[in-house]
Amino acid sequence: MLFGRLYALTDICLVGYIREVESVFEILAEPNRRAILGLLALSEQSVGEMERRLQMAQPAVSKHLRVLRDSGFVEATVEGQRRVYRLKPEPFQEVDAWLEPFRRFWSAHLDALERHLDRMDQPKLPRRKT
Repeated sequence: MLFGRLYALTDICLVGYIREVESVFEILAEPNRRAILGLLALSEQSVGEMERRLQMAQPAVSKHLRVLRDSGFVEATVEGQRRVYRLKPEPFQEVDAWLEPFRRFWSAHLDALERHLDRMDQPKLPRRKT
């Protein structure tokens, strides 16, 4: 029965799309790549600036930048003798769209928690004896 469900899932979702989403999350799962993306979210950076800030060797930074560039997360421009990297928004928009249903799920649960905590913070009125 489980196999039938998996087969049905591949009929509903395009296999190429599933592979693409998997590869995006594989790329983002690597901690050094996330650190690089975090730096680039602050501002454009050269490889040398990233090396210093992340305390990583140049070959390691370059390797991760290549993966990020090939997957479309970053782009580089040449300024003199250095390459300056910046984020590209499109892959992040795709990830954001994929996360939207989960965000709605958690938002509803967090709203309920907030209401519960607000009720707990309200002072209790003493009960009258009748």
